Amino acid sequence: MSRGERRTASRRERQTFQAHLRQAATGILERLPEQLKRETYVLAFNIWRLDADHRRPYVDIGYNTESRYEEEMRRNSDPWEVRWNYAFWILEGFDRLGTVPEDPVGGRLLEEEARDLGIWYDGEVDLGRPTTDDALRTRSGLLARHFRDAVVDLARHLHASGTIERIFGRPLPVVVFDMDCPGWEEEATRAANPAGLIEDFLGAALDGTP
Repeated sequence: MSRGERRTASRRERQTFQAHLRQAATGILERLPEQLKRETYVLAFNIWRLDADHRRPYVDIGYNTESRYEEEMRRNSDPWEVRWNYAFWILEGFDRLGTVPEDPVGGRLLEEEARDLGIWYDGEVDLGRPTTDDALRTRSGLLARHFRDAVVDLARHLHASGTIERIFGRPLPVVVFDMDCPGWEEEATRAANPAGLIEDFLGAALDGTP
């Protein structure tokens, strides 16, 4: 076997970031308390970044519950907003996957993958100032897209493999959102779920009604 063939074989044997996400997220969902599983009506995959750096993304593997919905409804009057607008959901205390200290494997795999794809960049970046470096801006955007695509694919896999139904006893919608990309959650959630599961979430947007 040539050196190039050995490198190709090594890449095939090496765990991918996507495989890591699938395995780790499944474990997180399996470990939820049974009472919580019975109360959960939606899963929430919320994308964040440490220090607003696209090289340091992570995803919260979250959820919202019927109890939380009922609690919020006592203070608000719009059932759709309270049930489906993530501003009313539980947003803290979740397990995180990606480039965070508690997921060293995920951070390493993501960087390796990005380097293989040629979209990684090294060095300090002034995140408080827009960059004039077109190549850096392009790589940063590609890194953001790569992670978002991985999270959408994670949700699709959990549906297609039957993992969500096995763990929760029923299908649940997965709402995917990114606080740095407002409005993207509709596109992402459409891509992440079977259409029938997200009719209530999409509301009027599903049929194009203004």
